[in-house]
Amino acid sequence: MPKRVDHDERRTQIAEALVRVAGRRGLHAVGMRDVAAEAGVSLRLVQYYFQTKENLLFRGLQHLTDRFTARVGARLAAVPDPSPRATVEALLLASLPTDEEGRTFHLLYTSYSILSVTDEALAAQPFIDKPNAAEDAVTGLLRRAQEAGLADPGVDARTEAVSLLAMTATLGTSIIVGQRTPESAIAVLDHHLDRIFQQRRD
Repeated sequence: MPKRVDHDERRTQIAEALVRVAGRRGLHAVGMRDVAAEAGVSLRLVQYYFQTKENLLFRGLQHLTDRFTARVGARLAAVPDPSPRATVEALLLASLPTDEEGRTFHLLYTSYSILSVTDEALAAQPFIDKPNAAEDAVTGLLRRAQEAGLADPGVDARTEAVSLLAMTATLGTSIIVGQRTPESAIAVLDHHLDRIFQQRRD
């Protein structure tokens, strides 16, 4: 009896291969043949599941986002009863390239941002939904902290969320290019979180 193929698992396998090879070579330099070789499958199989490179890139973006969500979850799981500040910190620090996983996420997410501007097929996908989701999440956490008396009631939660996320992205790039160390980047984030939150980290 022929072995039953789990198509979702196979798609995830190929998307994971895209993330790995793009993390080493850059998203712009990766073709479907490269991904097939990395995944240990035929080019025809990659084409069967994704048809076009744009479809493969979009699935890779979804997979990258899933990995990031798991990374944030793992950080939060290590903190018993996390406060709003700890949750915001976990989200921001997870996107910094302080290890190989963070480096891959930062490089590829930045590459997707650039490609979505110049690639019509990729631009047609709802790329902006994920950044909006992060902005909404941080805004909500800051508002909860304000309501609980844990954050400065005088700041605008939405503006601070935008600032924190933009700052983290820029700090990530500065780490990648060697402008600053991960420790100095984290110190900058801590400085701004201390300004917003009225209680320091536990």
